Amino acid sequence: RRGRIRHPALRRISCLMPETLHIEALVEDRSGTVMLKEILRDYFAARRRPTPDYELYLRPHKGLGHLPEDLYAEPGKHKYGLLNLLPAKLRAYGKVLDPASALIILVLDADNRDPRLFDARLERLCKKMAPGLPHVIAVAVEEMEAWLLGDWQALKTAYPEADYELYRRYEQDSVCGTWELLAEILLGKRARHLIKIGYPAVGEYKNRWAEAIAPYIKVERNRSPSLRRFLRRKIGRAHV
Repeated sequence: RRGRIRHPALRRISCLMPETLHIEALVEDRSGTVMLKEILRDYFAARRRPTPDYELYLRPHKGLGHLPEDLYAEPGKHKYGLLNLLPAKLRAYGKVLDPASALIILVLDADNRDPRLFDARLERLCKKMAPGLPHVIAVAVEEMEAWLLGDWQALKTAYPEADYELYRRYEQDSVCGTWELLAEILLGKRARHLIKIGYPAVGEYKNRWAEAIAPYIKVERNRSPSLRRFLRRKIGRAHV
């Protein structure tokens, strides 16, 4: 996917600006890649300063997983979670990507973790496994579905029958069972059956909701603190 972006290594000497910036975005699942693609599209489109072209490569995984005890070991069989594969992927990126024309984006759910401690741990891991390679980390609180709930107008446009009375009781980025609440807002009583049967049906619904809602998201009106932190503090500080 091509667009407009600015890279931290390029702000001083414009004549060295690469023709194309390579972005690798590692996300927990398919629904997350759908959200991230649309959020970045809107974010970059709203920026005014001149930027080089970029190519965005979205890499979904099968859940979050866990970091291996041995960070330098090869990933084990049937280990497909983002954290399971992250050390090996970072090492590989550090070998093949040019820091002057590449950027790594990690997007993960905090779930019940302390988001600040989780973010700090991931920062240390990136610097250890791929030193010198630019990276940006987004920790969604509690889950990426909070970013959908951060924009009622987008949600209402995609799902006109959404339950506003239930939505208005949601405390943004609270740890409350975020995807389950979104299901109740969109599906009403039918959400109970989905919550009961669990995955893989839940994953299909999450992807469906992301595809329907994310194209209408406007980052400037989104109320999610974790999304705003990602875009304004992380991306903004990296001059992307």
